[in-house]
Amino acid sequence: MDLRKLKTLIDLVQQSGIAELEITEGEEKVRISRFGGVAPTAMAAPIAAPAVVIPAAEAADSATAAAETGEAEPEGHAVKSPMVGTFYRSSAPGSKPFVEVGAAVKSGDTVCIIEAMKLLNEIEADRDGVIKAILVENGQPVEYGQPLFIIG
Repeated sequence: MDLRKLKTLIDLVQQSGIAELEITEGEEKVRISRFGGVAPTAMAAPIAAPAVVIPAAEAADSATAAAETGEAEPEGHAVKSPMVGTFYRSSAPGSKPFVEVGAAVKSGDTVCIIEAMKLLNEIEADRDGVIKAILVENGQPVEYGQPLFIIG
């Protein structure tokens, strides 16, 4: 990973106010953390399994663009992230996602996993209904209170 990309990621962390960002590209893994007055740090380490990652800058740009153009979310109940972490649609890479658009869910059904501090947290539907939209891409960082799904 080149230095310009690292600087861009560090700037993104500083501007967004998030506490931690972790990106995996091929066999390179970078985690940038910001705690209190400590400067952001970046470290690279090899990983065992490749992962598909959407650059955080693109995700932030698309969210900003949607807000600027006035695009509305589908109507219904939003299932929101209860924590900051990384969003995963399935329990393991390559396995079937917990839910798809159009799937019927009941209150208490697992709809995704959010990884936070190396802990995998199952997120459950908080009401019965049908998944109308999935608002987050697999592997994307999410913030507390960010809408993940729309249930109609």
